[in-house]
Amino acid sequence: MPDHLTHPRRSDARDNRERILDAARTLFATEGLNVPMREIARLAEVGPATLYRHFPAKESLATEAFADQMRICHAIADEGLADPDPWRGFCHVIERTFDLNARSRGFTEAFMSTFPNALDFAASREYALKSVAELARRAKETGHLRPDFVLEDLMLMLMAHRGIQPGSQAARTAASRRFAAFVIEAFRATSEAAPLPPVPRLTPAIVG
Repeated sequence: MPDHLTHPRRSDARDNRERILDAARTLFATEGLNVPMREIARLAEVGPATLYRHFPAKESLATEAFADQMRICHAIADEGLADPDPWRGFCHVIERTFDLNARSRGFTEAFMSTFPNALDFAASREYALKSVAELARRAKETGHLRPDFVLEDLMLMLMAHRGIQPGSQAARTAASRRFAAFVIEAFRATSEAAPLPPVPRLTPAIVG
């Protein structure tokens, strides 16, 4: 096949792929991961066959669509660990993580999923959770984080955070920040804090 014919085809394929990813990010942000693949194809202005040729499963599409958010999660965790004040670092992680999730409903769902075949996503998720676990250990040692805090508590709060319904971005961000402030106060160690009920069993499994 002549070279001048192959380049336009490659360019078209790249353009289609980017349109699919842009459409997925838009719909995942507002509708969550349950949005039908055909809706993503429609918004991207490609046929279903083209979509599935690039992304055979929604899992692979979501993994690539949220790659930037996972990198931000890494950065947030690293920033928290780098803070010489563990409690301040812990609060920073809560605030930034909730703000990130307020911008995309689907990312929260993806983060809470196991995505067993998406090894890169699973590894990134494990890195973020282990970093938060280490930061929580340090914050407990300073006496600022309640001693009975476990990672499942953070996951439980992220699940509750999903209840912030779509609206304007400004309204979601404001609600998210207020909710984060309540969460931080709930996690703060106080002499009056009552013991927590048993740890719930959440999925996916939390790293130790």
